[in-house]
Formats: sequence, structure tokens, C-alpha cells
Amino acid sequence: MTPDQLLTAPATALQDTVLPALRGAVAGLPSYVPGRRGAGLDIAALASNESHYEPLPAAAAAVAEAAGTMNRYPDSAAVELRERLSRHLGVASGEVAVGPGSVGVLQQIITGLCDAGDEVMFAWRSFEAYPILVELAGARPVRIPLDEAEGHDLDAMASAVTDRTKVILLCTPNNPTGVPISHGRIEAFLQSVRPDILVVIDEAYVEYAEAGSGPDSLALYRQYPNVCILRTFSKAYGLAGLRVGYAVAAPAIAEGLRRTALPFAVSALAQKAAVASLDAVEEMEARVSAVRLERARMAAQLEAQGWKLQPSQGNFLWIRADDSLRARLVDAFDAAGILVRAYQGDGVRITVADPASNNRVLRLLAAHTA
Repeated sequence: MTPDQLLTAPATALQDTVLPALRGAVAGLPSYVPGRRGAGLDIAALASNESHYEPLPAAAAAVAEAAGTMNRYPDSAAVELRERLSRHLGVASGEVAVGPGSVGVLQQIITGLCDAGDEVMFAWRSFEAYPILVELAGARPVRIPLDEAEGHDLDAMASAVTDRTKVILLCTPNNPTGVPISHGRIEAFLQSVRPDILVVIDEAYVEYAEAGSGPDSLALYRQYPNVCILRTFSKAYGLAGLRVGYAVAAPAIAEGLRRTALPFAVSALAQKAAVASLDAVEEMEARVSAVRLERARMAAQLEAQGWKLQPSQGNFLWIRADDSLRARLVDAFDAAGILVRAYQGDGVRITVADPASNNRVLRLLAAHTA
């Protein structure tokens, strides 16, 4: 058929048309399910772990200034941002790679290290994009069930390593359960893992974690060259809409990640906003502190109501629920105009936001105890 004929052909004719075939890995790939959206003053959007604060003033000003140059391509090497991150973290700029959010950098990692049939291991349940990115690369996802405390079972992960294991993903605090992995546990795990396996410490929510609850990832990176740190500006820094994340890795690996990056993937606006955000330390820390206080207040009240929670170190709380309870909770939240993230067979994740929204959550859960 010609293009014009395709546009006017009935659906039955289109079904019989031979088209280029998608790769098998793509045709069978599950779609990433983002947090639901809603509009209106009465909607509490607590499904995507976004910051409920408006952008930091310095970041907004940087974006407004950079908007005048949007007719030009961004710096594909992100030199200014990488140099600012190097000072912020105490590493060399050659050890930093950036991408469109930490998920974009993770795709660079998997693309750069994995051939077809290689294995990428991660806890489950964890970040929904992990298996999608792995399968898209033609690699094999290896899911290791969480332990009884909703955290990583590092002993089981170590036992599951094979000759095909190329990358291990450690999400701390874990999304969606909020449980961190302690420094000592990760260090012991690294001692048991072959040095040719890249161990990615995914710290998308690290700014929300209490000091000492998780690893000193930079110290581990300096001691173990096969460690890669993955972070984002989407959460605590409030730049989810601009898409910018980064990795810290050994220079040769970081260079490989830069080579696998889509050219010009991080916009000039995102780069300028990220630099400005790193300079707004006090204001960002004040916002994070407020979220921690709300998280603790909500957890205490929910436990008093009878809900059993694991201590969360992210900007969210996790309620373990079977499908019957999960469905009842989601229906109740929907009816109340509160959007939360539900995981079939596992539970419900609720973003910690402003006190008024959090109070709505507390009132609803008080009437629907497990």
C-alpha cells in the first residue's frame, strides 16, 4: 500500500498489511507505568514521588535565562555540569557521566556493559524500569525477592551470581519500599562479588535518607573500582520535568557511558538548572528536612492506627497489601481525590507531600485499617 492508501484503508485491510517487524524483545516488552496524573485543586498527586515544592528560585531563574538560547544545541559533553558535580562530590570530572534522568544514565550503563544473554541482577520489587531496560538491551533480568523486612537479600543475590552476571543494581533507599542498605552490608557484599561485575548503587532518594541509614557510597566507590553511583536531580532537587541525572564511575567506565549516551540528551535548560540547584544548598536542605519531619509524623500516626510499616528513607511510605486490600485502598484513595501508586500483588506507595495532603492520607487510612 502507498502511504495515502494506508491512511484511508479500513482496519481489516491494515491488519493484513505486512509491516517491518519489531524485535522480539520489544514486542514482548511491558510498558513502564508512570504515576497517575490528575488535575484540579482537590487532587493530591502522590503517585510519582515528585517534589511538591515549586522549583528552587535559583533553578527557575537559570532556566529563564537559558531559555533565550534554546535555538542552540546544548553542550553534549555537559562540561560545566560535570565540573560542578566533580567539586560537589570530590571526584574528577572524568569520573562523571550525565544523562536524561538517572533512568537515562542507567540505560547507558546497561547498553555499555551488556551483550545479548548477559545478566543484570536486582532486588524485586524495586524500580519498575529495571527489567524493561534490561530486556530492551537483550540482556536477562534476574529478580531476587526482597527479604522479610522489605529490603535487599544480599546473601541471595551473592548466591545467584553466574558467569553471565555483568551488572548488579542496588537501590538504596529501595523504591518502592523505602528500605536502605547499610554501608557494612554493601561492603561485605562487594567483598564477595567478582571485580569484573559492575555494582550500581542507585541513590535516587539519597537526599531524603537520614545520615548513617545507608551507605557512604563515595567511600565504597573509592575502595572498590567496580562500584558505580547513580543519582538524579528529579527528586529532592525538584527537576523531574527537565530530566537530568548522573553517574560516578571509574574513568574508563564513565567514558564508556558518555559514548553510549544519545547526543544532546540533556538540554541546556536542564544543565543550567542542575548547576544552580547544586549551589542552593541551604534552601534544598530545608525542604528535605521538612519532608523528613512529615515522613516521621505520618509513619508514627499510621503505626498508631495499626498499619505495619518498614522505616522509609525516601520521600514516600510503603504499605504492604495483598490484591484485595490494595484494590480497596486504591478505590478509596481515588474516591477521595488522592492519587497513589499501586503495585499488583505487593502494595501501595504514597508520596510524602505538604502537610494538608498528608493529613488527607492519614484521615483516609484511619478509616481503612488493614
